Amino acid sequence: MRSPILATGARLLLPLFLGFALYILLRGHNAPGGGFIAGLIAALGFAIVIFADGPEAARRMLRIDPRSLGGIGLVCALIAGGGAALSGGAPFQGIWLDLPVLPLSTVLLFDIGVFLAVIGGVLALIFALEDSGKAGG
Repeated sequence: MRSPILATGARLLLPLFLGFALYILLRGHNAPGGGFIAGLIAALGFAIVIFADGPEAARRMLRIDPRSLGGIGLVCALIAGGGAALSGGAPFQGIWLDLPVLPLSTVLLFDIGVFLAVIGGVLALIFALEDSGKAGG
């Protein structure tokens, strides 16, 4: 049975979860937190939508296959780890690029990769469980 209260609440909560996940992601390389916990928070926002409106509504909101999202995250993390090794440093050594507006680093790229990989992995698991539940009865 579909609950209109839960559906409305899920649509309001998803942007809050995603905004908080982005805050935790960007805060993470300077303080506790980072890509993993931010990915779990973002995936939880989509899980609430799945409970409220079903997996198809969550898939439409996500706009990309979760397995592809996880693969993109894995590639980002590997690029971040291999970048230092290619420049003569140790694997996963941090490299910083100081831009006038925003300092960028391989640490941030690694956190973004972990963030995307966690969202993709968790949502792929949830969608697979949902699909197997439909097939099983």
